[in-house]
Amino acid sequence: MSAEATLTSKGQLTIPKDVRDMLALKPGDTIAWTVIDDHLVGTPRNLAFGDLAGFLGDPPGGPASLEEIDKAVRDAVANHVFGEEAAGQGDAA
Repeated sequence: MSAEATLTSKGQLTIPKDVRDMLALKPGDTIAWTVIDDHLVGTPRNLAFGDLAGFLGDPPGGPASLEEIDKAVRDAVANHVFGEEAAGQGDAA
Protein backbone atom coordinates (compact mmCIF):
# COMPACT_ATOMS: atom_id res chain seq x y z
CA MET A 1 0.00 0.00 0.00
CA SER A 2 1.16 3.50 -0.77
CA ALA A 3 -0.17 6.88 0.36
CA GLU A 4 0.94 10.49 0.56
CA ALA A 5 0.64 13.18 3.22
CA THR A 6 1.62 16.85 3.06
CA LEU A 7 3.78 18.40 5.77
CA THR A 8 2.15 21.51 7.26
CA SER A 9 3.97 24.72 8.18
CA LYS A 10 3.86 23.48 11.80
CA GLY A 11 5.67 20.25 10.85
CA GLN A 12 2.57 18.07 11.16
CA LEU A 13 1.42 15.18 8.97
CA THR A 14 -2.03 13.66 8.72
CA ILE A 15 -1.83 9.91 8.24
CA PRO A 16 -4.32 8.96 5.50
CA LYS A 17 -7.44 7.17 6.76
CA ASP A 18 -6.73 4.02 4.71
CA VAL A 19 -3.33 3.72 6.40
CA ARG A 20 -4.76 4.42 9.88
CA ASP A 21 -7.41 1.75 9.32
CA MET A 22 -4.91 -0.79 7.98
CA LEU A 23 -2.65 -0.31 11.03
CA ALA A 24 -5.55 -0.01 13.51
CA LEU A 25 -4.29 3.40 14.62
CA LYS A 26 -6.45 5.46 16.92
CA PRO A 27 -6.09 8.87 18.58
CA GLY A 28 -3.33 8.85 21.18
CA ASP A 29 -1.30 6.05 19.58
CA THR A 30 2.44 6.64 19.34
CA ILE A 31 4.49 6.29 16.16
CA ALA A 32 8.27 5.90 16.33
CA TRP A 33 10.03 7.70 13.48
CA THR A 34 13.34 6.40 12.12
CA VAL A 35 15.46 7.54 9.18
CA ILE A 36 16.97 4.62 7.27
CA ASP A 37 19.05 5.32 4.16
CA ASP A 38 17.39 8.75 3.76
CA HIS A 39 13.88 7.21 4.03
CA LEU A 40 11.46 8.10 6.82
CA VAL A 41 9.97 5.00 8.44
CA GLY A 42 7.07 5.28 10.87
CA THR A 43 6.45 2.32 13.18
CA PRO A 44 3.23 2.23 15.21
CA ARG A 45 3.67 1.54 18.91
CA ASN A 46 0.03 0.68 19.52
CA LEU A 47 0.37 -2.96 20.60
CA ALA A 48 -0.21 -3.99 24.19
CA PHE A 49 2.34 -6.40 25.66
CA GLY A 50 -0.31 -9.14 25.81
CA ASP A 51 -0.86 -8.81 22.05
CA LEU A 52 2.62 -10.25 21.51
CA ALA A 53 1.86 -13.58 23.21
CA GLY A 54 2.73 -16.38 20.81
CA PHE A 55 4.21 -13.96 18.28
CA LEU A 56 7.43 -15.98 17.96
CA GLY A 57 5.71 -19.36 17.92
CA ASP A 58 6.40 -22.23 20.27
CA PRO A 59 9.77 -22.29 22.06
CA PRO A 60 12.15 -24.88 20.55
CA GLY A 61 12.56 -26.78 23.84
CA GLY A 62 8.98 -26.36 25.01
CA PRO A 63 7.76 -23.90 27.64
CA ALA A 64 10.37 -22.75 30.16
CA SER A 65 9.87 -22.68 33.92
CA LEU A 66 10.30 -19.42 35.83
CA GLU A 67 13.54 -20.82 37.25
CA GLU A 68 14.86 -21.49 33.73
CA ILE A 69 13.87 -18.00 32.60
CA ASP A 70 15.54 -16.44 35.68
CA LYS A 71 18.75 -18.40 35.00
CA ALA A 72 18.75 -17.38 31.34
CA VAL A 73 18.37 -13.72 32.32
CA ARG A 74 21.13 -13.98 34.95
CA ASP A 75 23.43 -15.64 32.43
CA ALA A 76 22.71 -13.01 29.79
CA VAL A 77 23.39 -10.16 32.24
CA ALA A 78 26.61 -11.82 33.45
CA ASN A 79 27.71 -12.34 29.86
CA HIS A 80 26.98 -8.73 29.03
CA VAL A 81 28.75 -7.35 32.11
CA PHE A 82 31.61 -9.79 32.67
CA GLY A 83 32.01 -11.67 29.40
CA GLU A 84 31.16 -15.21 28.34
CA GLU A 85 33.31 -16.92 30.97
CA ALA A 86 30.97 -15.64 33.73
CA ALA A 87 27.75 -16.85 32.15
CA GLY A 88 26.35 -20.02 33.73
CA GLN A 89 28.74 -19.98 36.71
CA GLY A 90 26.47 -18.38 39.31
CA ASP A 91 23.48 -19.88 41.10
CA ALA A 92 20.50 -17.93 42.37
CA ALA A 93 21.12 -16.14 45.65
